[in-house]
Amino acid sequence: MLDIFLKTLPFFAVIAVGYWAGRTKFFSEEATAYLTKFVFYFALSAMLFRFSANLSLGDVFDLPFMLAYFVGTLAVYLIATLVALLRRISVEQTAIEAQCAVIGNIGFLGLPMLALLMGDASVGPIMMMLAVDLIFFGSLVVILITGSRDGRVSPAILKTIGLGLVKNPMIVSIVLGFTWSGLSIPIPQALNEFLAILGGAATPGALFAIGASLASKSAERMEVAGWLSFCKLVLHPTAVAITAMMLFDVDRYAAAVMIAAAALPVAGNVYMIAQHYGVAPQRVSASILISTAISIATVSLVIGWVSV
Repeated sequence: MLDIFLKTLPFFAVIAVGYWAGRTKFFSEEATAYLTKFVFYFALSAMLFRFSANLSLGDVFDLPFMLAYFVGTLAVYLIATLVALLRRISVEQTAIEAQCAVIGNIGFLGLPMLALLMGDASVGPIMMMLAVDLIFFGSLVVILITGSRDGRVSPAILKTIGLGLVKNPMIVSIVLGFTWSGLSIPIPQALNEFLAILGGAATPGALFAIGASLASKSAERMEVAGWLSFCKLVLHPTAVAITAMMLFDVDRYAAAVMIAAAALPVAGNVYMIAQHYGVAPQRVSASILISTAISIATVSLVIGWVSV
């Protein structure tokens, strides 16, 4: 277990350096925003395209895997929703809290870290998890928030969701990569090396950006943030472990990747949604801050467990 902790520690050390840079204002919020944009639109997209273009969709697509992840994630989503409704908060806040409980930092933290710790074969399962998070749960939170405000689900909401998916570089790069692979077009060596160089910036850039963005987060509503962090770091990996190993016939390695990815802290894009719609951004901010700090220990424990 100590060996696993020492392997994950450098990733969190880069996050800590980013946090220091943001906290001391050496790295301004504007600089953090531009670094995040670079990683999101260029480095991470290059990494995803390169991996998916060298994979076959038939080899990656695994229906039992996606169902296991979806059912386990939905179970935790419903638990968080029930607890929020029992506290008599609004539908908008309930949707945001449920999002915090299940949407982890798979893109910025999980993809580069697990690819190095668990091998390149982990990328396929991670891309399937990203698809479920972005297409289903990413759409659901928008529908719930806008629907509760308007009193109905209008065609305009569906248009907004559709445009959001089309404009998401992670979705676009994965689709383009699998299309390239499906057409059996060999990747020129120069292009492959270009993608490798650009994609190589995803790991340090994403980790540094996570830390720098955490520096601007505030820790308010600690009891709620603590509960949501517990959902994300404990309940979520436990739920997907049960569905993957007991309810669905999921390959052992793929199940290990799923559980490890589910143990990641709350994703930063949940804060972006909360801030965009003006729904409890401080609560989400605190959840990201607390879950990321605690995950330094819990992620190592989970990866160590699934590795065994």
